[in-house]
Amino acid sequence: MPPEVAAPSSPAADKLAAARTKLILDKPFLGALVLRLPLVEAGAWCRTTGTDARKLYYNPQWIDSLTTAEVQFALAHEALHCALGHFARRGHRVQRKWDLACDFAINPLLMDEGLKPPLGSQVLDLYRGMAAEEIYPCIDDELDNETLDDHVWDGDDGGQGGGGGEQDDVQGKGGSDPQEIDPDAGGATPQKAGAGGTAGDGPDGPPPPLSAKEKEQLQNQWQRHLAAAAQRAREAGKLSGNLARLTDTALAPQVSWRAALAQYLSQAARDDYTWLRPSRREGDVIWPSLRSHSGEIFIALDTSGSIADADLAQFVGELNAIKGTLPVRITLFACDSDLHADTPWICEPWEEFRLPRKFEGGGGTAFAPVFDWVEKSGGHPDALVYFTDAEGEFPKVAPNYPVLWLIKGKAPVPWGRRIQLN
Repeated sequence: MPPEVAAPSSPAADKLAAARTKLILDKPFLGALVLRLPLVEAGAWCRTTGTDARKLYYNPQWIDSLTTAEVQFALAHEALHCALGHFARRGHRVQRKWDLACDFAINPLLMDEGLKPPLGSQVLDLYRGMAAEEIYPCIDDELDNETLDDHVWDGDDGGQGGGGGEQDDVQGKGGSDPQEIDPDAGGATPQKAGAGGTAGDGPDGPPPPLSAKEKEQLQNQWQRHLAAAAQRAREAGKLSGNLARLTDTALAPQVSWRAALAQYLSQAARDDYTWLRPSRREGDVIWPSLRSHSGEIFIALDTSGSIADADLAQFVGELNAIKGTLPVRITLFACDSDLHADTPWICEPWEEFRLPRKFEGGGGTAFAPVFDWVEKSGGHPDALVYFTDAEGEFPKVAPNYPVLWLIKGKAPVPWGRRIQLN
């Protein structure tokens, strides 16, 4: 039999391959992520590029119109969408606004890495360093901008995903994992959409939306890819500070602040049995007796203007939901650069917790006034919960009681337990 002849490559496929190779050499972190996405020539539905977290689809005419540097940006853009799990984080947010928020989050990062954005990329310095969840509420509902690429991981169904059909997992028809690609085996060679019978409603149609199960499985896979790419780039000495911080944040264990808060309150407000010897008048037999302890929780609110009213309302609602089942006494502080004049306020275990008044943002942020007040008063709470963005001056020494920081933003804390709020 005559030997098989390789299909001729197109100019767009050659440009993609060259851009990907250059990324691997110059930006190994981004290059390693791009290698996880097979390149698929798409039909007329694809304006530029797009991804469903399994493959990278591209419009060959659009790729032909770009420089190699711009193609590098487009490839890295799609790979970061996947690595950061944007396909699994929308929830019930409006799809159009969420897609824009994701682009606003990614593009400044890539520009800081020295990549050149194609014309039409959404870039605002205002959103530099912010996550998509933080950007989303800042976007005007009337904004009619379009994303650079096509986010084809779900439909406009509240982010729950409608795809999967009879096959509600991430496995392909051959039973293999389409995310686990061996570049040396040719798995990432550009191909025609629908060539394997796996993409879209027809040969030229977009891929179906991901189901909830597919999103979860793909998110776990991309977290592994992200960790591996960061490790290799670190070993090569080519992982920038921005990407290192991004990776650490993305891979940090996601802890529910509600669960953490409930845990603190449960530990503080405890009903337990004691075996202490009772009065002699009660006899010589020692019976277990129930002793109740009302928890003493101190709550501090950062009122410097960084915490929105909606966030405070959600926090108060969650406190009341937990407090309704536990006897907890709450002492509330409000502080920016100093304590508010009428601080603190006391809420007894049997009372509903409410904010005493509306707090106007202003001033800087200092955390020491709250801890100084506690020390001077001789108080020793079961825990102190501080609701803040952590952008301020901390006391040098940690107190001798537990401190839980509920953080809006990305700032670190020097001590205590930090819980990220999104």
